[in-house]
Amino acid sequence: MRVVAISDTHAPRRWRSCPPAVAEHLHTADVILHAGDVCTAEVLDELSAYAPVHAVLGNNDGPDVAAWGAPERLELDLDGLRVAMIHDSGASKGRLARLRGTFPHADLVVFGHSHIPWNETDGHLRVFNPGSPTDRRRQPHGTLGLLTIEAGRLLSAEIVPVT
Repeated sequence: MRVVAISDTHAPRRWRSCPPAVAEHLHTADVILHAGDVCTAEVLDELSAYAPVHAVLGNNDGPDVAAWGAPERLELDLDGLRVAMIHDSGASKGRLARLRGTFPHADLVVFGHSHIPWNETDGHLRVFNPGSPTDRRRQPHGTLGLLTIEAGRLLSAEIVPVT
């Protein structure tokens, strides 16, 4: 299963429509994960044209994103892998332990908020922030995440520059 993870699109200020470099990856996605700060539900509709979308609410998301179906926290099974999503994972110090406590059964936690890509594991739990494809802040590139899942195993997790 090929998963595209995205976060912090901040439409319409930063995302007026899907950037071509992002669309290249979405064309081959089996599932899309959006870790919040979508800002308008139209982005989720646009992403849904590529593949099924699972999203969580970010601190800049309004009632339309919640009405679309985005909760504050989400846990799901992707090809046997236990995946959890949350927008704000808190401070980087102690993040792995904190997320392990929040999602004790998860194999992978996808989060956003900081716009800073993060890919860390302790051997059991992987925490993954794809960064933002449209609002890189102090990062050298806008980014998204590519995850490959097979039979309950996370085979790869990579951060990919798209700007």
